[in-house]
Amino acid sequence: MGNSHLHFNTTIGRKKPENIRNKQQPCPFCAREELTDIIATDGPIILLKNKFPVHENAYQTVLIETDDCQGEISRYEDSFLERLLSFGIKHWMKMEESGEYKSVLFFKNHGPFSGGTIAHPHMQIIGLYDIDYKEKINKECLKGYIIDQKNGVDFTLSSKPSIGFYEFNVRMTNQRQIKAFSSYVKTAVSYLLNDFPFHCSSYNLFFYDFDGEMFVKIVPRFITTPIYIGYSIPQVPNNLTWMVEDIQERYFHDGK
Repeated sequence: MGNSHLHFNTTIGRKKPENIRNKQQPCPFCAREELTDIIATDGPIILLKNKFPVHENAYQTVLIETDDCQGEISRYEDSFLERLLSFGIKHWMKMEESGEYKSVLFFKNHGPFSGGTIAHPHMQIIGLYDIDYKEKINKECLKGYIIDQKNGVDFTLSSKPSIGFYEFNVRMTNQRQIKAFSSYVKTAVSYLLNDFPFHCSSYNLFFYDFDGEMFVKIVPRFITTPIYIGYSIPQVPNNLTWMVEDIQERYFHDGK
C-alpha cells in the first residue's frame, strides 16, 4: 500500500518566489536566459526541473506555457493551445509510462485563489514515487450533464462534483482528438473568466488518465466551503441544468 500523504518541505517552501499578490517580485519565468535544467522545448514552451522541489519523494517539473507573462488560456490562439496541451500530455504520458513513479500529476494553477505562487502562465508535472492519485479519485466526479459532444470528445458539468458546486470536465479517448479537447478547455475557461454568474479570477486544471480515457477537470476557485474542509462533504447547487443551457446558448448556438 502506498503513502497517503504528500510531505512538504517548509525550508524550501519559504524560499519560493511569489508574485501573484506581490507584484514587485520579479518574474523568474520571464528571465529565460537564466533558466536551468531544461528538459524539452517547443518554441516558447519550456519544460524544466522545478527549482524549488517542495514535495518530498517526488520528481517535480514546471511547464512554462509561453514567453508572454500576461498570457492566459482563454486568449491563446486555438492552434497554440492544441500545441501546448499536446506538448504537456506527451511529457506527462512519458513520465507515466517510464515505470519510475506510482503515479504522475499534471495540473495548472491560475489566479490568487488557485494555490499557485507565480503569475506567469505555467503548469506542473509531478511524478509521485509512493502515492497513486487514482486511488483517491471517484470517477463519478468526472461525469455529469452533457454540455456538448464533438468527434468523440465530451464536455460536461459534474453532477457529483469532487469538491462541490461547479466543476467542468472534458474527456477524450485518443490523443488525435486534441483539437476538440483543447477547444472545450478554452470554452470552459472563457466561461469562468468572462460569463460565469459569479466573479471568478482563479481556476485549476487537473488532468487524469484512466484506462485509455483522458480527462481534464476545470474548477473555478474561491474560498473553499467549511463543510468540505471539515467534513469532506461536497455541495451540489440547484442550477446545474440552467448553467448547461447558459453555456450552450453562449458558445454552441447560432453557429458559434
